[in-house]
Amino acid sequence: MSEPPAPHKPAIDRLLAVMARLRDPQDGCPWDVAQTFETIAPYTIEEAYEVHDAIERGDRAALCDELGDLLLQVVFHARMAEEEGSFDFNDVAAAIERKMLDRHPHVFAATTYDTPRAQKLGWEAIKAQERAAKGEKGVLDGVPPALPALLRAWKLQRRAARVGFDWPTVEPVLAKVREELDELEAELTGTVDKTRVEEELGDLLFSIVNLARHLDVEPETALRRGNAKFERRFRQVEAEVAEAGASLSACSLEQLEGAWQNAKSREAPTSTETKGDRQG
Repeated sequence: MSEPPAPHKPAIDRLLAVMARLRDPQDGCPWDVAQTFETIAPYTIEEAYEVHDAIERGDRAALCDELGDLLLQVVFHARMAEEEGSFDFNDVAAAIERKMLDRHPHVFAATTYDTPRAQKLGWEAIKAQERAAKGEKGVLDGVPPALPALLRAWKLQRRAARVGFDWPTVEPVLAKVREELDELEAELTGTVDKTRVEEELGDLLFSIVNLARHLDVEPETALRRGNAKFERRFRQVEAEVAEAGASLSACSLEQLEGAWQNAKSREAPTSTETKGDRQG
């Protein structure tokens, strides 16, 4: 068994040495050695979400821990790339350093932006040059298909808006949401075609993401908070039913609705909540 990395070295160097040791074909960890970019990718995504969760909870100790887990994912991918001769961790760090220098000429060069809008336009121009250098010609090129659908819809719409393909105000966006809802309702009359229902529901969701964008609300954040609200209130419903000596499955819808309203009444009301809305 080899000795651990020398403590006098910088922490990042020690971490890189730990990963190299874990990936050693002869004396490393069999699980780590067996991993590939594809098998590790889901863990990378999971760790990013756990970082987000720690931030949402305001838990700085957890955030430090989760950032370490996310950094490990970067180190893991970089080590596998180094083994196949593609790049290494230093290349990763150098690439993002170069990108930050290039994207901030008003900080690291002589460029001056007179207004926040001018800075935003400058940023977009630099990113457009980066995409062109990668061979991306279309406006929507470079939006990864693997992104969660909600996030990808938001990014696709933002890209299209950059070239003027957008409504100037929120009113027509609201009208589009109502139009898509009407079309979905029409598909639910008579013989239901599941494929058509799925298509119309997708259009409705896409239009709601567009509404979020126009309201300057990140849809993923809004839905996460909606999920949290529903979970919090449903757990209160469970507690109330259990305290009464009953079970959820034995309760009528009216009883569950009453417990839901009780849960809502215990929270500070917001201007957007309406009576009888079980979904929060």
